[in-house]
Amino acid sequence: MNDPWLGLQHAADHEISLFSAALLVAKDEYPVLSCLTYEQRINDYAESLSAALPTQATETQRLARLNAFLFEELGFAGDERNYFDPRNSYLNDVLDRRLGNPISLAIVQITLAQRLGLPLDGVSFPGHFLVRMPLDDGIVVLDPFHRGRTLDLPELRRRARSELSARDIDDQRLANLLEPASHRAIVTRMLRNLRLTYTENESWDKALRCTDRIVTLDPFDVTECRERGNLYLKLGHHRAACDDFRRYLALAPQAEDAETVMEQLIASSSQPGRLH
Repeated sequence: MNDPWLGLQHAADHEISLFSAALLVAKDEYPVLSCLTYEQRINDYAESLSAALPTQATETQRLARLNAFLFEELGFAGDERNYFDPRNSYLNDVLDRRLGNPISLAIVQITLAQRLGLPLDGVSFPGHFLVRMPLDDGIVVLDPFHRGRTLDLPELRRRARSELSARDIDDQRLANLLEPASHRAIVTRMLRNLRLTYTENESWDKALRCTDRIVTLDPFDVTECRERGNLYLKLGHHRAACDDFRRYLALAPQAEDAETVMEQLIASSSQPGRLH
């Protein structure tokens, strides 16, 4: 049977459906999840939106209608009470509960925008994930966690300064921070958010699962390879940890922590193997 995650690994970025990839993340937690059920739900939302739009609606009008539909009529919102609840990262839960975190809500918003022909992109902004859309005279930046609220330049600078501990954010740096994120990067950020939650709860097996998916998406991300090795150690999978540490040292022999990783490799090599 073909592994859909390996399909994502080899896919060009434009071939990756954000919505479908996010459902794959959810399927790891809910193995019997029917992805088709949620694909149909987003299709139904898109049909309702399209039917309510005037034929000659401008992009700005379509975006306003999208936000009103998603955040006012359907009531999608950021989960401010339980921000780190894993359900806020699982798209089936987000669609069922109409609560999510910035990146999961952005994926819903971006998916519906695509169905309306709107060039809405994700932005891996420091702190909260955002979305952006080009206009004739610049771009509009929206915060999906706060019901699609538009963010002006002063607020974007304040947020960036706060997250980056910077005294000032010049125009060029802000423009760089607002560059569209690739679909692969968005799915990776979702997985890292989940891993952070599971690591804090010491759910090492689920943290490992997230990291394994990240490594599948980008096998040459040496930092994630090392991270997976550390998680294998937490679970007593010494042979698998050794494989990851060897790969890390082969790809990053000059890394600052190379000596530490070598010590971990030597120590792990003397431990009995365990199936995983």
